[in-house]
Amino acid sequence: MVMFLFLVVALAVVVAAVTLAVVGGGENGPLPEAAPERLRDPLPPDRPVGRADVERLRFPLAARGYRMADVDDALSRLGAELAERDARIADLESALAGARAAAAHLSMDKPDREREDRP
Repeated sequence: MVMFLFLVVALAVVVAAVTLAVVGGGENGPLPEAAPERLRDPLPPDRPVGRADVERLRFPLAARGYRMADVDDALSRLGAELAERDARIADLESALAGARAAAAHLSMDKPDREREDRP
């Protein structure tokens, strides 16, 4: 019985000492707040994002997965660049279609002009 009481008291002392050390009862005060891990290699702000940039992109882990702010920033940046590229592709395809139509129109007019030039 005495041994049981001794173990209970010893356990209570150890739990109290650990609790005080963590909460702030120690000499140095409470444990310092850990700075949140941030995205180490963000997407480049000064040039368009390339395939290698996306492949190197690694999000730091947080308590419940990934930091939502980092993921949201990366996805919005990628979405904006994809929209810009889609618009540029649409402009180029429109210009190409116009150039093809003009070339087709010129090639159709060419035989008529050759007939007009003949005596």
